[in-house]
Amino acid sequence: MTTEPKAVINIADLKLEHWKQGELYESADTSFGSPLGLAGLGVSYNEVPPGKSSCPFHNHHVEDELFYVISGAGEYRFGDERHPIKAGDVLGAPAGGPETAHQIINTGTATLVYLGISTMAKTEIVEYPDSGKFLAKTNKDGSKAGRFRHIGRPESDLDYWDGEPGA
Repeated sequence: MTTEPKAVINIADLKLEHWKQGELYESADTSFGSPLGLAGLGVSYNEVPPGKSSCPFHNHHVEDELFYVISGAGEYRFGDERHPIKAGDVLGAPAGGPETAHQIINTGTATLVYLGISTMAKTEIVEYPDSGKFLAKTNKDGSKAGRFRHIGRPESDLDYWDGEPGA
């Protein structure tokens, strides 16, 4: 049973998933591009408490991201720079290498609320400069069964022929 895409979604009607990871990461968020019928555009709503971030510092090789700050204040870590952010600010995170790595951190005293909008690539490589790891993923048909996902570090690099029969 498939549901018809909605033309309008009100943020107040979204069901948020609250999660926490360690001391630095916490958010209540949800993605809602799919219910709007957007196959090539991801949309998320994020509420991040003071002193936290919703994700590690990272860069995308394929997908572009844009963030719109609805309320609160914080810091936008972008490449080698840090920028103060507040309600009404629009943040760009184009695809690229570590020079476009980004992270939103709530440095204020109130919850930081923002929208994240991104292109949805079927294949993506994400790097995490602080930890030296990478994520390689595919999502060919939108289902978990049709995807590939691997997190690793470059130092575990294998030879192209490693393990191949007769190589």
